[in-house]
Amino acid sequence: MTLPIRNVAIIAHVDHGKTTLVDALLKQSGIFREGEDIPDCVMDSNDLERERGITILSKNTAVRYKDILINIVDTPGHADFGGEVERVLGMVDGCILIVDANEGPMPQTRFVLKKALEKGLRPIVVVNKIDRPQADPYGAIDKVLDLFLELGADDDQCEFPYLFASGLQGYAKEDLDAEAVDMQALFEAILHHVPPPVGDPAKPLQLQVTTLDYSEYLGRIVIGRIHNGTIKASQQAALVKDTGDIVQAKVTKLMGFEGLKRVDLKEASAGYIVAVAGFADANIGETITCPNEPQALPLIKVDEPTLQMTFCVNDSPFAGKEGDFVTSRQLRDRLFRELETNVALRVEPTDSPDKFLVSGRGELHLGILIETMRRQGYEFQVSQPQVIYREVNGQPCEPFEYLVLDVPEEAVGSCIERLGQRKGEMQDMQVGANGRTQIDFVIPARGLVGFRGDFLRLTKGEGIMNHSFLEYRPMTGELETRRNGVIVAFEEGMATFYALKNGEDRGVFFIKPGTKVYKNMIIGEHNRPQDLDLNVCKTKQLTNHRSATGDELVQLQAPVEMSLERALEYIGPDELVEITPQSVRLRKLSKKKLAKQGKR
Repeated sequence: MTLPIRNVAIIAHVDHGKTTLVDALLKQSGIFREGEDIPDCVMDSNDLERERGITILSKNTAVRYKDILINIVDTPGHADFGGEVERVLGMVDGCILIVDANEGPMPQTRFVLKKALEKGLRPIVVVNKIDRPQADPYGAIDKVLDLFLELGADDDQCEFPYLFASGLQGYAKEDLDAEAVDMQALFEAILHHVPPPVGDPAKPLQLQVTTLDYSEYLGRIVIGRIHNGTIKASQQAALVKDTGDIVQAKVTKLMGFEGLKRVDLKEASAGYIVAVAGFADANIGETITCPNEPQALPLIKVDEPTLQMTFCVNDSPFAGKEGDFVTSRQLRDRLFRELETNVALRVEPTDSPDKFLVSGRGELHLGILIETMRRQGYEFQVSQPQVIYREVNGQPCEPFEYLVLDVPEEAVGSCIERLGQRKGEMQDMQVGANGRTQIDFVIPARGLVGFRGDFLRLTKGEGIMNHSFLEYRPMTGELETRRNGVIVAFEEGMATFYALKNGEDRGVFFIKPGTKVYKNMIIGEHNRPQDLDLNVCKTKQLTNHRSATGDELVQLQAPVEMSLERALEYIGPDELVEITPQSVRLRKLSKKKLAKQGKR
């Protein structure tokens, strides 16, 4: 007899406590044995996810409560990974919408909630972090209702059930004044409000591919929900491609989810979420079906990429000194391997065998790929991110973003002025009681390239910025995003304290004494619009004459640290970021290379 099942997705804005809440559900479901060491953020298995405190990849887990199998899908909260969200909503019958008790719904909440409401899902709203000092739980509920009405929710969806919770403390309750010690109220709400999956086990098999994984041993693994029929290990099946072609294949391995592990299954029927190996050519949205009666489900549409950059082989004077994988073949193989699992990514070869055009959903999406490759030992270069233009109804169009800023009161004017220069249009402004202001903008995506560094300076590091893709609109005019010139190393060598101290009045440096530099390497920002060549390897001429000030302690200004994200936002069209496992360097393209690019 098939166990009763509930399939539920957990959706929320980034940093609203989604992963922590899943932790609490897992710990209280009894899947960990007594005495087992339980890590925090167990669903954030990726090193980058743990470091940045965000969910990047959609992941499945399953817990049992009162003999009912609850499949939980943890989804990313950042719009750059919206491709993950759109697909997994097709696997579930309900969703838990987590909202911060202080902030209320934010831009990515709007993006994911809109998708959920369009699919007819009725969310359970969980107001999280009620243990915070500035929490306003009922105010958050009112904001969620306003958002539901704004997004066109029907009457049934507007009558949403809601709970108050603290993922960190591990409790949930229906009444704010009641005592609670565990997550039982949330488990009960899932059983009561999320309908069991519909599907007929007697019909021909239909399993839609919603997520891709890869194993060195099994090859491509597809994860999806069985809509109809039954699937068995080692059975023959057919894959209906997006082109309509039918490919015969065999189920080499069938797995289900139990806690954080995948468990082998002999068979599974309608309603189950399973992982299947044996379909090397499967892609997102395609259907695994019965070979005798192939019936495809409607394809899942994933939003197209909006940003692109060129990945190329490192050809700087320091090339090959720090990385393990440096050739064009290794770079090409790694990028095309990423396509196995990252469906929102596009990789296209160019007329040069050393360069590849890589398109993604945003700076963070591409930045995560670059950081992952860097940690795996790859050495390469990337160009400035460029937005992808499209033609809509014969008119050239560009992507626009919905941007929300949360800034201190004194920074409001400068932020509005700077975004006005970048063609941003203010939609709304709300002044909070805590001396902070929330401002909503609609802005071209290219206006956001390089804005984050500016924003942090304008708000002295206290601002919060979130944005999500809105739509393609007709092109706007030129943007005022002028940046000062850069300071470029004049020759190869090692930077000296003496030379850097003498050049301090020219601008700010990105390097410190003892850093190895080469000709055309960017080492700082000039305080004028022009670029400046500077010899930072110059040493002090030593003589046998004593200087009257020779023994004074001279200090150097702290250099500006160029992280990977900051470097990607900072570079201009004639500049590259050199990425190795140990270093992130900025460099200017030589005049010869610029001339070659111009000819192409």
